[in-house]
Amino acid sequence: MPAHKPADHPAVSPYLLVADARATLAFLAATFGALELFRKVREDGSIMHAEVRIEDSLLMIGERPERAAALCGSTHVYVPDVDACHARGLASGAECISPPADQPYGDRTAGLRDAEGNLWWIGTHLGG
Repeated sequence: MPAHKPADHPAVSPYLLVADARATLAFLAATFGALELFRKVREDGSIMHAEVRIEDSLLMIGERPERAAALCGSTHVYVPDVDACHARGLASGAECISPPADQPYGDRTAGLRDAEGNLWWIGTHLGG
């Protein structure tokens, strides 16, 4: 086992800096079934650092400093059912930027924009 990282962490993990980590964590749980693994809260109650697992992947989240500019990310997530995941995302307050559609490269994909402005590209591989 490599000593340079925790055993249950991949070598690369997206890290989102958001204004409202609690809302982002709720969105990830409702949309992707994200399981919260860790949360470090500052004295003022803001979330300094949180980690969630979505299937075999880890996503890190922290609340950006009050005066820091918004940073938006773009993340792709393979899911078992794009249509159901897209619907859960919409029900969680996300905006549709691309409705579910079959693609010529063998995936069914869709796109969501969360309340923080992050883009979530979701896909289910159809084979081929």
